[in-house]
Amino acid sequence: MISFTIPGKPIPLKRSRYSAKIGGFYDPSSKDKKQTWLQIAKYKPKRPLTGFIDLQITFYMPRPKSHYRTGKYSHILKANARAFHSVKPDIDNLVKYMADVIQGKDRFILDDCQICALTTIKVYSWTNNPRTEVTIKEIP
Repeated sequence: MISFTIPGKPIPLKRSRYSAKIGGFYDPSSKDKKQTWLQIAKYKPKRPLTGFIDLQITFYMPRPKSHYRTGKYSHILKANARAFHSVKPDIDNLVKYMADVIQGKDRFILDDCQICALTTIKVYSWTNNPRTEVTIKEIP
């Protein structure tokens, strides 16, 4: 089992773009993926996992100011502040980004098609500490 936390606001995968200047498609998320990889590379196994994978991801999103009270109590959440994050970015784009970062011959898994079980949730951070928590397990 491999677990790690990526600090900062979770990043969704951006759609590939076409550029006539380069004569083809390019990945607008490549710089973000490289930065994320640099943060998590220290957790990678000696060899990529090759079996069936159970991937668990929790995305903790930053809370908007409207969730907090005002004035002297501006650091306290309102009673009706929601727990689940139901606005953009879409959860599937967040998962796709993470799957792209962890796959490759020198990464955590060889290919994202190995992922057989996926548990993911997108919530607001109670401590206003946006982050992504990832657990990768090999299913026997």
